[in-house]
Amino acid sequence: MKAEKEVWVYIQHQGSQIAEASLEIFSKGTDLARQLSVPVAAVVLGDAVQQLAETMSRYGAHRVYVLQSAQFEQYATLPYARAITGLVKQYQPDIFLLAATPQGRDLAPRLASALGVGLTADCTDLRIGTYADPKTGHKHAGLLLQIRPAWGGNLIATIVNPGTRPQMATVREGIMRLPAEQNKGAAEIITIQAGPGSEDLCARIIDQRITERRVNLKQAKIVVSGGAGVGTKEKFKLVYQLAQVLGAEVGATRAAVDAGFIDHDHQVGQTGTTVRPKLYIACGISGTVQHLAGMEESGKILAINTDPDAPIFSVAHYGIVGDLHEVIPALIRLYNAQRR
Repeated sequence: MKAEKEVWVYIQHQGSQIAEASLEIFSKGTDLARQLSVPVAAVVLGDAVQQLAETMSRYGAHRVYVLQSAQFEQYATLPYARAITGLVKQYQPDIFLLAATPQGRDLAPRLASALGVGLTADCTDLRIGTYADPKTGHKHAGLLLQIRPAWGGNLIATIVNPGTRPQMATVREGIMRLPAEQNKGAAEIITIQAGPGSEDLCARIIDQRITERRVNLKQAKIVVSGGAGVGTKEKFKLVYQLAQVLGAEVGATRAAVDAGFIDHDHQVGQTGTTVRPKLYIACGISGTVQHLAGMEESGKILAINTDPDAPIFSVAHYGIVGDLHEVIPALIRLYNAQRR
């Protein structure tokens, strides 16, 4: 059964809670579908997930495909992959997007392999555009331009898939904005009973334990980040001290992470987390393109650097040219004095 071209978004959830990353991707999927003048659809797997289907309707879904089975209550690779593969073959969407969460990174390549299509992982942007084949000169209009960093983040690659469908991509968390609920008509909900076969049940989930993230950069109102200019892991404690005083989360550049100053969970940028806090304080950060892409939409940016020509000052609202090891303690003293 071939339906009209659609943009599909896989909706990851835990119980009745939809993953924010899926909602972010759905917001982008809605925008892409609007440009193509086609419906946007959500794909939901689970047991008794009618409420999630109704939620996606409020977020603007034209259709919600519900694959329902008691075996889908918890995510398992083989049952999910086989069920979604069958659904894609039946309805043949034009674009299929997933969030680049651990679950999405597990599921997406299996789907792409089973469907014999290409997959671009960890995209930082998606657009609709035209591609001219350099061999034939033929122009392919309305293609999904899948944009992601390459060569360790030093280049930005645009990848297209003119030959097979669906065009598949996973998108990094925090890149897209969360959608707002809409006042629109109810979505068409297509429910399919799709129990997995015995060959898909070779593994059984005995226990599932969920731990909250230790670092929540995406939701932070203030982020204090340090770069290679901090100097050492020991000196990075200054960044933590300023963050503690301000009630902020601690971020870092890739260079600081690679140097072992701090864990990767704190990394901000194209190969880390994209943040949009009300205040971003950049300490000892030169401002590479890759880092700026992850924080330049912050409400206010304060940069501290000894180099007055550092690129970070080109996006900063306020700049302090000076040694961060002197500036940060002065800021802490000033802030504490103002609180008294």
